[in-house]
Amino acid sequence: MRPSPRSATLAAALLAALSTAAPAAAQTLNIGIGGAVTSVDPHFYNASPNNSLSMHIFDRLVERDARAQPYPGLAESWRVVTDTVWEFKLRPGVKWHDGRDFTADDVAFTIQRTPNVPGSPGGFGGFVRAIERVEVVDPLTVRFHTMRPHPLLPTELASVAIISRHAGEGAATEDYNSGKAAIGTGPYRFAAYRSGDRTELARNDAYWRGAEPWARVNYRFLANDGARTAALLAGDVDVIDQVPSTDLPRLKREARITVSEIQGLRLIYLSMDRSRKGNLPFVADNDGRPLAANPFDDIRVRRALSIAINRQALSERIMEGGASPTGQWLPEGTFGYNPEVATPRYDPDAAKRLLAEAGFPQGFRLTLHSPNDRYPNDSKAAQAVAQMWSRIGVRTEVEALPWASFSTRSNRQEFAMRLAGWSSVTGEASYALVNILGTYDREKRTGASNPGRYSNPQLDALTERAAATIDDPTRERLLREAVKLATDDVAFIPLFQLVNSWALKRGLRYEARMDERTTAMAVRQAN
Repeated sequence: MRPSPRSATLAAALLAALSTAAPAAAQTLNIGIGGAVTSVDPHFYNASPNNSLSMHIFDRLVERDARAQPYPGLAESWRVVTDTVWEFKLRPGVKWHDGRDFTADDVAFTIQRTPNVPGSPGGFGGFVRAIERVEVVDPLTVRFHTMRPHPLLPTELASVAIISRHAGEGAATEDYNSGKAAIGTGPYRFAAYRSGDRTELARNDAYWRGAEPWARVNYRFLANDGARTAALLAGDVDVIDQVPSTDLPRLKREARITVSEIQGLRLIYLSMDRSRKGNLPFVADNDGRPLAANPFDDIRVRRALSIAINRQALSERIMEGGASPTGQWLPEGTFGYNPEVATPRYDPDAAKRLLAEAGFPQGFRLTLHSPNDRYPNDSKAAQAVAQMWSRIGVRTEVEALPWASFSTRSNRQEFAMRLAGWSSVTGEASYALVNILGTYDREKRTGASNPGRYSNPQLDALTERAAATIDDPTRERLLREAVKLATDDVAFIPLFQLVNSWALKRGLRYEARMDERTTAMAVRQAN
């Protein structure tokens, strides 16, 4: 799970050798993305579109390749000094976009700021939760002191964009959106940001890995699936992500288009509100009266809702083969995937019996909230789930919202039931355990993306034990136990895992990424 200093150094040497190749002829690359970027601030919101954009402007100490494996970034190497001290050697000669030197002090400032962004709807505090103190040894050496052994620290730091103290101190999220504070070390410089429309980027010719081939990048938000495909076919954009499943077969046959695919790490799931004991918004009895108790506190109701869903039908009919049904949050082969946890069997009759046992023989009424422009077929999947639940007596309506509105309202805990997505970009199970299933705790920096406020002390304790376990086989055993505990408790309702796809105009190639990041750096001229 952790590269040795020697492997980190070898990888760095290889990257340096690759970066010596002369860039291709300068040109503009137009990218059409299906998810809205809500901020240029790299610590504001841990959402894939924001993170994809951030990768252009900012670097991380540790980076991840297309298969979610770590390799050296702004840190040339890292090593364990003691069980609770990690030392990172920083890359010399790296400059910020304004020409100033990157140093260990910038890293210390980043760790301080990461969990403390005002108004964040779901931030990055979980990635730095283990760090008790940052020690600046010298300008190119930093040590992280952890409260207990934490073998995943390099893996987690691969999700934390490094910002500069001189630009970021005192800066608010609005200062990043305006470009004032958006000064990174990355391959592209901030040029312009128009919320809900596009971000414009200009090449950083002094980039430490070497200049990218694209002189300018237009990073456009195209929410409508049909419009995104049409823009590609018309030549208005060169690359699109979240290729609509309805268009995928046609695009694969189209001579002017190339398609790139990979099994993704993104889970689409349903999350229930557990923060209220009664009078839950958007939940009522069949006469429209509020319920005295929260029905989701009863595991029989949670299990009924889960087994009332035909996941195979969702994957085949709604996603048209662009997803795989699942009962957990990681695909097979990843660290912590539990082969004993099966996809829940579709059983509407058993679901009705469970509802009756829980005191709802006639069901109840519910509104399912979903984004309509964030994930492939998100609102369609929500509609299909609503129909399945209505068949067992839980009369369900769907309210589908643009992502910007959905994410804000979800963070304010306005929804009783929500369709959401989570990509375990670390490639292992603890990422979800800490952030979406961990008890919400600002001090411990857990549950940052847990608006439903699910809480299970037994699961939290198991997660902490796994995170502090150095031995990989033992840690994986603990993570598998946690996966089974969470699924047995129906902490949330997994639906399916996405297959990530990109479509490009002929003559370009894209290195498909399991973490679904869409970047100009992954686009090259075809050989």
